[in-house]
Amino acid sequence: AAIHRPRDHRLWYQSDTVNVMAMTLRVDEELDRALTELAELEGTSKQEVIRRAVLEKHASSSHRARVQDAAERMLDRWGDVLDRLGKA
Repeated sequence: AAIHRPRDHRLWYQSDTVNVMAMTLRVDEELDRALTELAELEGTSKQEVIRRAVLEKHASSSHRARVQDAAERMLDRWGDVLDRLGKA
């Protein structure tokens, strides 16, 4: 099989490279203990525990914002009807 190389042949060596950002996270003893316990329970690394937690929080926040937006749109459209039903 032929190797696909980008048009710019100077960058051919980067065609299958995954860009990863390195980061240092400082934690106190309590957080380190919690991370260690979670990593052992889940059979994964501390980094993966943190990664999952951040992604879950992001998804939760995103979902909450979508629900809030939908509720506001429904209140704008049906608020008067709901108000009248509540008084009936």
